[in-house]
Amino acid sequence: MKNFPVIFLTLALACAAVLTCCNEKPASADTAQTPAPTLQDTVKRGEYLVGILGCNDCHSPKRMGPKGPEIIPELMLSGYPSDRPIGNPTPEALREGWALFNADLTAGAGPWGTTFAANLTPDDSGIGAWSFEQFKRALTEGKSKGLADGRMLLPPMPWTNYINMKEEDLQAVFQYLKSIKPVRNVVPAPVPPAQG
Repeated sequence: MKNFPVIFLTLALACAAVLTCCNEKPASADTAQTPAPTLQDTVKRGEYLVGILGCNDCHSPKRMGPKGPEIIPELMLSGYPSDRPIGNPTPEALREGWALFNADLTAGAGPWGTTFAANLTPDDSGIGAWSFEQFKRALTEGKSKGLADGRMLLPPMPWTNYINMKEEDLQAVFQYLKSIKPVRNVVPAPVPPAQG
């Protein structure tokens, strides 16, 4: 009977070990690898991200439809149309602290001057010649055309929202944009704020 506590403890530990082993999942279930996404999967994710990030809000020309502004499909993500005149926002409104958009949101004006949404299609007038590194730099560092020594992107581009975007999400957006129909459209350069 002197050894009863030792025997009892040994039996309890053995039972616990058996129960633990019986409750473990097979190693293959825990270590099963998810297959790498295909290019098609990546492009589909990029399309989804472009939609929820609101890229079309500013980068796609629109026309008025029965439910309000509608994207012009053949101009999707091509930026401010170069064949439109560059309007002159009301200087009084800007002096009073207003920021303004044109009717389809592809141009904005404020204390920074007047800016025009960029062409994001894979045409050379858009991002066609861009590397992924340029694209990443534009979105996460706010550099125009993704050039290290380029000027900063101007409002209303919300690049600061994308600083911590995951690499795989940036890749997905980039691959999607490279997959869409190229549109030749040279977007005007920003217009500095009026002096005086």
